[in-house]
Amino acid sequence: MTTYEEIAAILHPLPAPGSIEPEDVYNDACWEIDKERQEAAQALEIAWDVDESEPLLRSIAFARRRKEEAEEEIRLLLAYGREFIRPRPYTLAELAAAAGMSVSGVRTAYDHAQVAAVAEAIGRTGRDWRATDPSDPPDSPVTP
Repeated sequence: MTTYEEIAAILHPLPAPGSIEPEDVYNDACWEIDKERQEAAQALEIAWDVDESEPLLRSIAFARRRKEEAEEEIRLLLAYGREFIRPRPYTLAELAAAAGMSVSGVRTAYDHAQVAAVAEAIGRTGRDWRATDPSDPPDSPVTP
């Protein structure tokens, strides 16, 4: 097995026997995964040939990028669950359990940028924020 094929096998593991229901599709699933492995190994080899991208470091960087994208997706979903669900938003505890975070982690996981992104994606505004956006100018001072 080449380094490319070994990395592809790590990235696309075969399912354990009996883990796929119904059992008669197990071989089909393994065939699909083998096809994914071949494509991944070929892509790694091509990347090496084109720009000498080291396959392991390239794979780690891609995994990191997917992780960052997943974390941002979680932040957006948390913002949606707290700021856009009506009449009662999900509780911090409910969201924390789903996200594998602490309650305080959920409370600080998203900010105005994520709320704005959700609002744009769904085409409506969320509930009024409890705090102001740091980029907003301060309110005019009240004069007596």
